Amino acid sequence: MNLIASIRRALTGWLFARGEHEVSTFEIILWWEKRRVPYNLIVGVAGLFTCAVTVAVAAIASDKFGEPLGLPDPPIFAVLAVIAYGVGANICYTGGWISEALVRKIWQERTGAFGQIAFVLGLVFSVLITLAPAALFSVLLIARLLLR
Repeated sequence: MNLIASIRRALTGWLFARGEHEVSTFEIILWWEKRRVPYNLIVGVAGLFTCAVTVAVAAIASDKFGEPLGLPDPPIFAVLAVIAYGVGANICYTGGWISEALVRKIWQERTGAFGQIAFVLGLVFSVLITLAPAALFSVLLIARLLLR
């Protein structure tokens, strides 16, 4: 077994694992909050990729068409948008443990793996939404280059 596979298994095992015992509201919050930093790092890496692609698309568009496709004017708005996006993502993340606590209060033992499923789906959705501008601006640039 190689080192990278071992690290990945250890990380994902911890990141997505959940004990089988009944959990209190405090334990639900603790479980989610222990994963907030990894969540932010994963979504942040996707955000850095999106920023890099957006800057590259803007540079190519500026060179080819004289205007930076995908960058707001003035560019400081992009920085403000990134900050607002990060705050919004963390507000939505908090909704994960709030919804799990409510579901456990209402449906009790029938909730099973709700928290784990909500975390995984929320993480995947957050990464996809974060990558969407990179895909959109790339497609727009390619279309504009082809229709030139």
